Amino acid sequence: MKIVVIGSVAAGTSVAAKARRNSEVDEIVVYEKGQDISYSVCGMPYYVGGEVEDLETLIPRDAAWFKKRFNVDIMTGIEVISIDENQQALVLKNFETGELFEDYYDRLVLATGATPRIIAPFDEAYQNVFTMHNMVDTRAIDAYLQHHSVQNVTIFGTGYVGLELMEQFQKRGLDVTLVQRSAQIMTHFDGDMAYRAEQVIRANGVHVLKSVTAKQVTAQDGVVSAVELSNQTTIQTDLVLLALGVEPQTQLVDHMKIAKGPSGALKVDQQMLTTVPNIYAVGDVVESFSVIDGSPLYRPMGSTANKMGRIAGNSLTGGGLTHRGILGTGIVRLFDTTIAQTGFTEAVARAKDYDVEVLYNIKPGHADYLNGTENVIKAIAGRQTGKLLGVQIIGKDGVDKRIDVFVTAITLGAKVADLFHLDLAYQPLYATTKDPVLYTGMALDNALHGRPLLPPAELEQRLAEGERFQILDVRSKQKYADEHVEHAINMPLAEIRDRFTELDMDIPTVTYCNKGVTANAAQNLLLNLGFKSVYNLSGGFKNYQVVKAYLNDK
Repeated sequence: MKIVVIGSVAAGTSVAAKARRNSEVDEIVVYEKGQDISYSVCGMPYYVGGEVEDLETLIPRDAAWFKKRFNVDIMTGIEVISIDENQQALVLKNFETGELFEDYYDRLVLATGATPRIIAPFDEAYQNVFTMHNMVDTRAIDAYLQHHSVQNVTIFGTGYVGLELMEQFQKRGLDVTLVQRSAQIMTHFDGDMAYRAEQVIRANGVHVLKSVTAKQVTAQDGVVSAVELSNQTTIQTDLVLLALGVEPQTQLVDHMKIAKGPSGALKVDQQMLTTVPNIYAVGDVVESFSVIDGSPLYRPMGSTANKMGRIAGNSLTGGGLTHRGILGTGIVRLFDTTIAQTGFTEAVARAKDYDVEVLYNIKPGHADYLNGTENVIKAIAGRQTGKLLGVQIIGKDGVDKRIDVFVTAITLGAKVADLFHLDLAYQPLYATTKDPVLYTGMALDNALHGRPLLPPAELEQRLAEGERFQILDVRSKQKYADEHVEHAINMPLAEIRDRFTELDMDIPTVTYCNKGVTANAAQNLLLNLGFKSVYNLSGGFKNYQVVKAYLNDK
């Protein structure tokens, strides 16, 4: 059998390697139109900022290595021009010689990836307008920075690549402006969590412009010097980076009757086979699906591409591996802070008509007496199933390890009650005795069983709609005097047993403290005393202040 793979970055080389591990008799050929193979796309921004000193360390293997190790022929500088799916034939072009030639396949794998989205007015060739999609882009940006005077950088888009390069440009001492078309940055997060990230970005000296797009540019001799935005303002710039997401490269198969998903990426089955016989697809050209509900999900990541490649290589050679979907997990460093997410956001869960419980959990990543710093965890659970649906975390302390525990829990279908029983590693340098993961599970389980939480945004909405609440501030008198929720009554926890008769037991009551723990004790007490409906303000007054600021900023 002859296996032909088109594309040789993460997915394509994974296909070839796994297929060869399973079979020594099949012929395996990989065609790559560029010169670099199997490189770390995700490491490229850190070369621009100097954290990666030598770009070649991001290209650990070459075609000769693959030939020697796997007996796989990787042909660089060769572009596949067309595919005849009926004859299972290819027309190819050698970039160096210009020669056209033909080849055939028994099984074909598309690992063509995706291409950066380009928008007007940047759809012309400008010397200082860049994307970062491959090694060629990375070398070009670095060369421009070295040979031209650059001080002001403008980045369009606030996805992971845009944010990574924002940080790296700023570390080089450049003045960075982020431009986002929508009303919030980081659209894979809930608005209130993205707002927290935005405050970190602004605090590090980066300018953020939202709800605007580029209207036209001022350019001379192919160099953009200014961009006029849709709000009629103009920003001066020495370099423009487009980080507006990607579009799957399906052009080679667009003439076929091949199924695509809502994203425009190719549909595949669990063994990575498309709807065209003998043609498989992997990586960023493929649409995946949600682990939670099976709905289509396009979230191109290098980790997913590698898995898909391994699954396809295994399938091609008779193996039984299958693709089980993704959660859309992502993580990014913002200077000294990390923000991560997995699964559904609150907005997505509600749009899908899930009845959800929302917890804000503010806890240090390790013991505060050893300088542990607070993380904000926003966790969403389904009320009917009790299952964890999604988590977002921002902080400086162990964000990466917590998000991965939550990923594991969601993937394995855990209920929030299960989180409390995890035997996580504890030592005060690394965790707290009641780890934030355990507390998240405990608090959500309590909320699902008679101790309801009330997110600040929901409280504000219901108050605006005229709903009557009895709001109880159970902090100290001094903290209440400093600042409090409007119309709240101050009744410190220690006084509630003596003073609860001052309250109306029939009116829905909301308790709050600084972060939610003391308010939970007050909630339990009031319910035990016979109050009919008592909510705990999720995340306490500390979270309420941030969410209120976010709502006012919208």
